[in-house]
Amino acid sequence: MPDFSAFAKRLGLSFHNLDLLVEAFTHRSYLNEHRDYAGSHNERLEFLGDAVLELATTDFLFKKFPAKTEGELTSYRAALVNTVSLAALGAALGANDYLLLSKGESKDTGRARDVILADTFEAIIGAIYLDQGYAAAEAFIGECLYGKIDEVIAKRSYQDAKSRFQEVAQEKRNTTPRYETLSENGPDHAKLFTVGVFIDTQEIARGEGQSKQEAEQAAAEAALSALRWS
Repeated sequence: MPDFSAFAKRLGLSFHNLDLLVEAFTHRSYLNEHRDYAGSHNERLEFLGDAVLELATTDFLFKKFPAKTEGELTSYRAALVNTVSLAALGAALGANDYLLLSKGESKDTGRARDVILADTFEAIIGAIYLDQGYAAAEAFIGECLYGKIDEVIAKRSYQDAKSRFQEVAQEKRNTTPRYETLSENGPDHAKLFTVGVFIDTQEIARGEGQSKQEAEQAAAEAALSALRWS
């Protein structure tokens, strides 16, 4: 079992009930392989932490940008708290070293690991809230997250990848990108789509996803990176 008190110390916190932090790192799959484990998985804490995170970031953005519309603030918030952003924060905190996962889940990489890390980050917020109160949870969120808003705006990452790629393609190439489904693999309940994004006849990049929309977003993100437009 990892030393969760060391992780708490890394956060600059002293938990009254360290079991809450342990629970925040416990994935449902771990309980399936450890039937004698007395603790709980982190889904309830994730649910709570998500609500605290939404309130804190909404309050921060509302006060920081008094002239922005509801739609703009919603886009900013979504960019701050999406799965990739929260997973990166979890990884930066060293959360990977403390995750309690099944053997199968521990091998996950890419999108699957990002989801686990993002959920864990929200569960940590829930644990801090229960143990230390809202002020401590909000301070933790602020330290981790609020400083990223300037980068979000500068890089326009509050726009989805397709919107960003289309805007820049029209600006730089005077054309609108098109998307083409290149392949569909797997059974109906678990299909994997591969989509290419093209400028005129040139294929710029490809992306994969469990829906065509997800694959198009992945292709647009890859295209922004390939052309160094991000």
